[in-house]
Amino acid sequence: MKRVLVLLSVMSTALYVTAQQKDPIKKDTVDRFNTVMPEVTVVGRNSTSDIHQMPEIVGTSIYAGKKSSLVVMDNVKGNVATNTMRQIIAKVPGIHVWESDGSGIQIGISARGLSPNRSWEFNVRQNGYDIAADPFGYPEAYYNPQLQAVQRVEIIRGQGALQYGPQFGGMVNYILRNGSEIKKPFEFETQQTVGSFGLINSYNAIGGQQGKVHYYAFFDHRNANGWRENSAYYTNAGFGTVTYKFTSKFSLTAEFMQSHIRSQQPGGLTDAQFTANARQSFRSRNWIDIKWNTAALIANYQITDKQKLNVKLFGVAGDRNSVGFVRAITIMDTIVASTKQYNSRTVDIDQYRNLGLEARYLNLYTLFGRQAAFSAGLRAYEGKTDRFRDGVGTTGTNYDLTRVDGKWPRDLDFLSKNAALFVEQSFSPVKNLLIIPGIRYEYLWAKASGITSYTSAGDPVYLQNLEKGRSFFLAGIGAEYHVNSFSEIYGNITQSYRPIQFADLTAAPTTDVVDPNMKDASGYNIDLGYRGKWHDAIFFDVSAYYLQYNNRVGSITQQRTDGTFYNYRTNVGNSVSKGIESLVEWNPFKTFSAKARKFDASLFVSYGFTEARYGNFKVVTKNSANQLVETNLKDKFVENAPQHIVRAGVTLQYTKFSLTTQWSHVSGSFADANNTVTPTANGQAGYIPSYTVVDITAVIKWNNSLNLKAGVNNATDARYFTRRAGGYPGPGLLPSDGRNVFLSITAKL
Repeated sequence: MKRVLVLLSVMSTALYVTAQQKDPIKKDTVDRFNTVMPEVTVVGRNSTSDIHQMPEIVGTSIYAGKKSSLVVMDNVKGNVATNTMRQIIAKVPGIHVWESDGSGIQIGISARGLSPNRSWEFNVRQNGYDIAADPFGYPEAYYNPQLQAVQRVEIIRGQGALQYGPQFGGMVNYILRNGSEIKKPFEFETQQTVGSFGLINSYNAIGGQQGKVHYYAFFDHRNANGWRENSAYYTNAGFGTVTYKFTSKFSLTAEFMQSHIRSQQPGGLTDAQFTANARQSFRSRNWIDIKWNTAALIANYQITDKQKLNVKLFGVAGDRNSVGFVRAITIMDTIVASTKQYNSRTVDIDQYRNLGLEARYLNLYTLFGRQAAFSAGLRAYEGKTDRFRDGVGTTGTNYDLTRVDGKWPRDLDFLSKNAALFVEQSFSPVKNLLIIPGIRYEYLWAKASGITSYTSAGDPVYLQNLEKGRSFFLAGIGAEYHVNSFSEIYGNITQSYRPIQFADLTAAPTTDVVDPNMKDASGYNIDLGYRGKWHDAIFFDVSAYYLQYNNRVGSITQQRTDGTFYNYRTNVGNSVSKGIESLVEWNPFKTFSAKARKFDASLFVSYGFTEARYGNFKVVTKNSANQLVETNLKDKFVENAPQHIVRAGVTLQYTKFSLTTQWSHVSGSFADANNTVTPTANGQAGYIPSYTVVDITAVIKWNNSLNLKAGVNNATDARYFTRRAGGYPGPGLLPSDGRNVFLSITAKL
């Protein structure tokens, strides 16, 4: 299979070299077929829909044949101010959302039975470049942009691995507003929001164009007390971008984002506590503070009418700090009688310093008398993480990283390097059929070192000095057949991988051993679907998928010849996810007439079915008699993978007023791989019941410069939770927010 894919790519590339070229078709629209769209542009200015398919080509990337979704934020009928993702991605089928952070500060989403933990199974990007802590060693997205500042959200699944590298879930790309639609020297935009529990959000932006210079900048502030006790937070974010057009073909953009978040963590609950009062909290001294800086220098060069080059130099400087009492929720955080003070808190600090370069090239040309496209790219990346853990903090209550001990019990250093090259080709051998083969070469190198603990005599215990380099190829092929002018059949099969994480390399030498032959997780995605858009009346995408996830990493208990036990970190098994991802949006009036009318309506249903189960997955533990017991998780459900996710809604519009009701239902799931049903006493394991949430939003658009939005989230005041946590931000089950309201006004001057 792999040889065939490589041969196809080489053959199509050779054809590209000899092909006769002609002018491409370019449209500033979201028409799905035969469309080339710039990387950053105003999308959907003539459409009221918030969901589209990605055009076949965007910037220097090919999206033909891939499972994709494009969310236009200006058209979203939901609470954007607090990043309420179940409303933002309501029409992206199968996306599972962890709703344990009512502030919307940290977004946790997943698909196809993967973990939603800070979206770490997605390759998370902003304006096309990485923003996670470390995409290879620690891919958690501690920072996500405030969605008022986002123009569109691009979500790619399956074959996106060829273009974006390490992921099974796909790629999420937040395209920030850049004011590209502003043609005057100065424009001011403001959005002011108030809501329940002291919510205040202020988003203010300026932009303009003067000669060859175009600029845009915003500042966003949000604070609230939170639905639960001890949930106060604030966020501040500032962003600026300046583009200088040296010529009509060459431009250079510089951009910088600075974000600062501080949030009180109310901790988890036991199931009994949740039933008694979901809003209560037994942790008042737990805090997390995140400072995130992203910077990029982006060059765009239109070499000819048919060729373009995009180069991004980007960097991330992020700090993740926390202080709190993080023992099990069954242990109360109370004042000690003998000292008249609280217990000391634990201080943890992570510092991420990353630098990367990506260059992408696209050539449009004629092959077999039809338009074809060749895309290639290269990548160089280095990430450095300094981790300081388990520091003994103060007995105070406010955010304070002061330590009372002289040294960090754990002081770890991680370094990762990556180089990659990909080639992808789109060509049409016969009318209406596109074939898209591609390959990607990856080189990865990672190193872990540092101190894991200290002996009773005060001597440091050093981490096993581990260094691991490897390289491999990914291959894939996609296709789409245009059934008619408004619909297509598409499919692809693509290899994916997930690199060994930093946590897999941090083995204390006295208790743990890392398998020197441990492999990166690997597998493949298969998609097959039918999608299209008929006028503005019907939009649909119905597909099936299959995800094979091999070489999952885990720990098994082993015994030495001297009788002592140790944890062996190695590849322990695999899992398979298969299911359906479907969306239908229907406008009953436009079905029969395209004539404009005062009254309009649209309805949608989004349904994701996932069956994610473990294959052979070995588990070895030690019982109370100091005997090794081996079991297998074969046929167990993968944790945090609900089988059914249904979202539906209706929008009624009369002239400038619209009313939207959304209904979201998520079936139950297990919180652990053992499929524990009865909740544990500490709330960290057990079944996660199904839940249903209703959201209502009203919008009045007086004109293009002034509109009002109001809404009720969780209108039925449902009590539910989506996550059980073993550590931060718990431990314990984490309740989701109850009923809350918001009111926003947006104006442009």
